[in-house]
Amino acid sequence: MQSEKLTLISHHLCPYVQRAAIVLAEKGVAFERRYIDLAAKPDWFLRISPLGKVPLLAIPQAGRDDAVLFESTVICEYLEETQAGAPLHPADPLTRARHRGWMEFGSSILADLWVYETAKDAEQFEARRQTLASKFATLEEELGEGPYFAGERFGMVDAVFAPVFRYFELFENLFESGIFAGLRRVNAWRNALAVRPSVVEAVTADYQERLMAFLHRHDAYLLRRGKLAA
Repeated sequence: MQSEKLTLISHHLCPYVQRAAIVLAEKGVAFERRYIDLAAKPDWFLRISPLGKVPLLAIPQAGRDDAVLFESTVICEYLEETQAGAPLHPADPLTRARHRGWMEFGSSILADLWVYETAKDAEQFEARRQTLASKFATLEEELGEGPYFAGERFGMVDAVFAPVFRYFELFENLFESGIFAGLRRVNAWRNALAVRPSVVEAVTADYQERLMAFLHRHDAYLLRRGKLAA
């Protein structure tokens, strides 16, 4: 695989791909996207993806095959270290370490969201809804007046949480879960991220249709819960 630009190997719904796409856009880096079907992974992809997952970032190398990075956090940190543009990490080492901790917190929420969106029954769904509500309440205590995680400057933590919140643009339209009830700062943060150009452009225009189709394929309780609330 060779290209003159960085290539982000992607899946349309993957939130980890979105992280990398957001950071690339924030850094002003020209890149191409190559989408694959994770249900039918091509051989070329399996040869270069040690974990069989997206995203991958293919980096052109003169006279050689592209260098390939895997894992979204590794990709984002590489871009922070090598690309121009506004820093996405704070300069202070202690603050930077704390931000990296909140990035891991965001990854834990994505793991909860997987169960929330694929749960087959009310009990499993409700347990995960309560877990999510608790974690967002924890975030409410950490946030300041925004508009972003650490104030006026968009950072790496924002790139991690923007794909998290994007799920709820659809989920909360199906029914009001109560997950964000009373969380003034979290809701303001969600709204600020939703209109940021790098966040908007991190997915294709048919993202919500694809996500809805995913819920139907998994016979998600979330859809049945939405019909009960209608």
